[in-house]
Amino acid sequence: MKFNNFLFLLIFITSVFRFHAHVTLNPNSSSLLTGIQIPHNFNPDSSSSSLDCDFTSPENSQTLTKPSVKLHLKRRSPGSFIDSAVNDLTRIQTLHKRILEKKTRNSLKNPKKTDHRHTKTIKPKQEVEAQPPQPAETYAGKLMGTLKSGVTLGSGEYFMDVFIGTPPKHYSLILDTGSDLNWIQCTPCYDCFEQTGPHYDPKQSSSYKNISCNDRRCSLVTSPDPVKPCKKPESELSDTQSCPYFYWYGDSSNTTGDFATETFTVNLTTNVDGRKMRHQEVKVENVMFGCGHWNRGLFHGAAGLLGLGRGPLSFASQLQSLYDHSFSYCLVDRNSNSSVSSKLIFGEDKDLLKHPELNFTSLIGGNEAPVDVFYYVHVKSVVVAGKVLDIPEKTWDLTADGYGGTIIDSGTTLSYFADPAYNIIKKSFMENITRFPLVDDFPILEPCYNVSGIPDYKNDLPSFGIVFNDGAVWNFPVENYFIKLEPEEIVCLAVLGTPRSALSIIGNYQQQNFHIMYDTKKSRLGYAPTRCADV
Repeated sequence: MKFNNFLFLLIFITSVFRFHAHVTLNPNSSSLLTGIQIPHNFNPDSSSSSLDCDFTSPENSQTLTKPSVKLHLKRRSPGSFIDSAVNDLTRIQTLHKRILEKKTRNSLKNPKKTDHRHTKTIKPKQEVEAQPPQPAETYAGKLMGTLKSGVTLGSGEYFMDVFIGTPPKHYSLILDTGSDLNWIQCTPCYDCFEQTGPHYDPKQSSSYKNISCNDRRCSLVTSPDPVKPCKKPESELSDTQSCPYFYWYGDSSNTTGDFATETFTVNLTTNVDGRKMRHQEVKVENVMFGCGHWNRGLFHGAAGLLGLGRGPLSFASQLQSLYDHSFSYCLVDRNSNSSVSSKLIFGEDKDLLKHPELNFTSLIGGNEAPVDVFYYVHVKSVVVAGKVLDIPEKTWDLTADGYGGTIIDSGTTLSYFADPAYNIIKKSFMENITRFPLVDDFPILEPCYNVSGIPDYKNDLPSFGIVFNDGAVWNFPVENYFIKLEPEEIVCLAVLGTPRSALSIIGNYQQQNFHIMYDTKKSRLGYAPTRCADV
């Protein structure tokens, strides 16, 4: 299928199932709070006009012990997989556009990259006098943040509960490893989607600070079109013109507003004597985020989005000085009870590193990756029923023009492989499944089978795994690549095809009950089969 035909199919599917986009919000849904661990002397930068995007000074970085950051996630009842598939297709189209746009910008401008983390901090005149440095402090505990699930709101993503502003107020943001901008719906909200709870109001927070359009950090975001000229201030004190931003996720999903900084409140959990736990609140100042006044899209009740991508704006990147370039998460299965939680951990997880079945594959980065936000992996082939399928290796290649390649993405629900590979995978499954009758008329997902009255149906479904270019193999349990639809008792392959020119994606459904580690320092992705509810 050519890419234009793919877009036509996407538009058709979206129009057929557009009624699924309307979500009934549950006012009684609770948010279960836990925390994220950071040293309380942690202060990225007290100046709103600072050019320094790093969170620690070189002298402090030598003495600060870096704790890990653990966050808890919850899943609720399953949402609509038709919704998820439609949203996923739009997302794939968007990610593909973003790659081509980035390649076009680079070829036209080819700008020299500046590492803002090492630029000199410039403070306003009234803050010239430096405050006495605080002594570095060592913690044996972990910084913890609150997470929850968005499934009851019709979302296939995982949500994180965050506390923003002074005084801190609670909001739920979608976790997304496929993007880097953190943003929240802000008042005045001129065009906003429905969310649970009130919008964030910057006027009610004493720690909110607009980033000036003359600030070098403003170059980290894309400006709305048409671009509004940034006037040169008469003095540093009059530099009040804000930095506008625009970020898009799909034809109907985008956010526009003011680029700013704010204080995030987190909880430090310290192990006192091996049994007792001590908790204290910690304020993390000057976290860069988008205050969105125009927001559109199917974000299903969330207040905004928390980016975990590789870009400099992501929550993971902004906290990197604390956890040494490594974070991990473990997603419980979709059918878990609402009280079951899983975790997101910033920092080295010693238990995971000691896991006997932990495997690593290389992350593609640097000049090889067309977009520095995505986590690319190099797939070589696929194994079905113990047999390595005859898929040409070039099917998986990431071209110099930004076409193809495979990413791992928490913001995409199902998994999507390039059509030449997908067609071979689908054919192999159909050849290996003979016990169950084929269901031909189910929309979007295929193949589907009727397993009614067969409790041990999983034993007759073929095994499935991914082979990476460096020899690593990722084998999945049946529930990670077959969806059981109740009450029909139909199982469908949770893998779909994309045009060869577009991205292949390993989505969050396939990541269930694996502890997955993103190690950007060593450029590797780790994965270990884990009962995530027990982590």
